[in-house]
Amino acid sequence: MHLARMIDKARAKAAGLLGEYIYPCPLDRALLDVLEVDAETFLAVARDHHDEAVVGWLNEHAAQRSPDDAETWNRAFLAKRPTDEAGRRHFLEIRDRVAPGRTDVGTWVDLLDLEEGREAPSPPRR
Repeated sequence: MHLARMIDKARAKAAGLLGEYIYPCPLDRALLDVLEVDAETFLAVARDHHDEAVVGWLNEHAAQRSPDDAETWNRAFLAKRPTDEAGRRHFLEIRDRVAPGRTDVGTWVDLLDLEEGREAPSPPRR
């Protein structure tokens, strides 16, 4: 679920165009950990290869997971929430800045969508 975004961020970092984004952010690190790939190595691969070649490189060099394992990881990734008080404060600070009143937003992925102008999830009806 996160690979395409991470490739784009790695390329932006390599080109000096990352802006406010962070590579590797905690979500990137979660994927890199499951793939068992170093962030700097991935950055170099993403910088020097097109998307399909990055996937090919990962198929050869990353830890291999079954389709069921990948699906389980993706579901957990989409449901990831702050896990400690500092994370909750940071999450709420961002949420309150970009979407005050959206108390229905509780996952990092939904927060990213809101922060980047995508609807996530549908706001509650009043």
